[in-house]
Amino acid sequence: MRAAIHRRVLRAGLPLLATTLLLGACSGDDDEASVFSIKPGECFLAPEDVEAQISDLEEVSCGKPHDHEAYAVVRFASAGEEEPSDEFPGDEALTKFADGACAQEFKAYVGVDYLDSTLFYTYLLPSARSWQEDDRSVICLIAATGEQREDSVKGSKL
Repeated sequence: MRAAIHRRVLRAGLPLLATTLLLGACSGDDDEASVFSIKPGECFLAPEDVEAQISDLEEVSCGKPHDHEAYAVVRFASAGEEEPSDEFPGDEALTKFADGACAQEFKAYVGVDYLDSTLFYTYLLPSARSWQEDDRSVICLIAATGEQREDSVKGSKL
């Protein structure tokens, strides 16, 4: 199980806002996808019911209406460490890491710096439970705001 997703709003002097969200994955033909196998370029539907932890997401083709698109999977590491310890670092440390890592990975996927983009990102964090099963990755996702997208944002420079 992974912890809920957090949306980050980082625009022209606005404060950071964290809203807990839960996502459904998207890729091929509307299938359930394990959160442990998500890859950049896959798209997802938001789940109907919001939960604190999730293990599967509804995957759909990025050419179909979707709510989220994975753009990076980044392995957690504390400052000065190459590999994370076996001890769960806590939600605050994971959130701080995800904020920086997902903002840094944004430009390579979308083609424009996050602060210059019209898009928003969110992320999926390891839970304390999944950490014990060697889950150390943060999944960065582009989040649709308002209307669903029907195309990939990769290289879009939006």
